[in-house]
Amino acid sequence: MRCPFCSSREDRVVDSRESGRGELIRRRRECHRCRRRFTTYERIDEIPYMVVKKDGRREKFDRQKVLQGLLKACEKRPVPTPKLEALVDEVEHFVLDSPNRERSTSEIGSLLMNHLKKLDKVAYVRFASVYLDFKDVREFLGELKGLLKERSRKGG
Repeated sequence: MRCPFCSSREDRVVDSRESGRGELIRRRRECHRCRRRFTTYERIDEIPYMVVKKDGRREKFDRQKVLQGLLKACEKRPVPTPKLEALVDEVEHFVLDSPNRERSTSEIGSLLMNHLKKLDKVAYVRFASVYLDFKDVREFLGELKGLLKERSRKGG
């Protein structure tokens, strides 16, 4: 395993345990070179869970792609990475709990947007601007006005 801090391939497993619902093994590793610790996960390779895109295409669910989208939306925002990782875990469980092994991008996007709205409004707007694919400034402003109305109703 390559160390994410110094790229060394020499490490040792410090701790190993089943995580979540027994779907993966979490391993804590320590790099021999820089002595920093990092976490890796092992999963059983099985029939992939699919995501149904807006145009009907299907592609394999990719948790890294979800995390990258969240990181982009939260760039330079005070959102802790562990919260984003927990959100990606929730999305992954949502997909894994699918009775027919697939979820639509609209279901996944709605789940993400609901959480982002609570975590950070700016990240929510950034994510929504890509996910909702606003056609013009008027649609974008409509979403912002909805956020402002919601905020004024809550008194904050």
